[in-house]
This record gives sequence, C-alpha cells and structure tokens, in this order.
Amino acid sequence: MRAKTGPVTRQRRKRWLKKAEGTHGINHKSYRNAKQTVIKSSQYAYRDRKAKKREFRRLWIQRINAAVRQEGYTYSQFMDALNKKGIAINRKMLSELAIHNPDEFKKLLNDVMSK
Repeated sequence: MRAKTGPVTRQRRKRWLKKAEGTHGINHKSYRNAKQTVIKSSQYAYRDRKAKKREFRRLWIQRINAAVRQEGYTYSQFMDALNKKGIAINRKMLSELAIHNPDEFKKLLNDVMSK
C-alpha cells in the first residue's frame, strides 16, 4: 500500500500559511500564494536589514554635518581632524552628542579644529 503522507503535507502547508498571516487577500489563504508571499517577504527583509544600516549612517552624517557647519567647518574637515588627532568615536555617538549635548559637541569641535 502506498503512503500518501497526508498529515506531513498538511503540516508543511500549515507552516507556510502560518508564516503568511497578516497579509491581505488570497495571500494568506491560498497555499501557493502564501508560500510565494513568504519567500518574497524574506528577500525584502534581508535586503532591508542591509539598507537600514546605510540609511542610518547617512542620517548620522547629515546631522554631524549640520552641527559642524554652524561653526563654519565642513563634515570632511571635521572627520579628517578627528582622525589626525587619533580620536576614535563613531558617527552615531557624534550625532547623538550634536543633538542632545550641543555645548559638549562644540567643545569637542573647537578642541579638534584648533591647530
């Protein structure tokens, strides 16, 4: 007698349908569409995890640049001066400093840019 693996197939399909919960229309009801939706959403998630890092880095650079330009310098001049002085502080922390503690950021800027 042939084993049809009915329960196994049903469990596998239910797993895909469970992952597709929250999607609209036929995409969470139909097995075929649900599977395609989940695969595509996984691709988007992988891609956007990488893009998120790039977007935040761009945001931090813009914030630092805006804060530095208020003092008459440019972002590239500031970062070059930081590197030459051997100060290792990442862009995220510089951005936070520029937003939440502008006085401290101004002190750091003046210390770094003074020759």
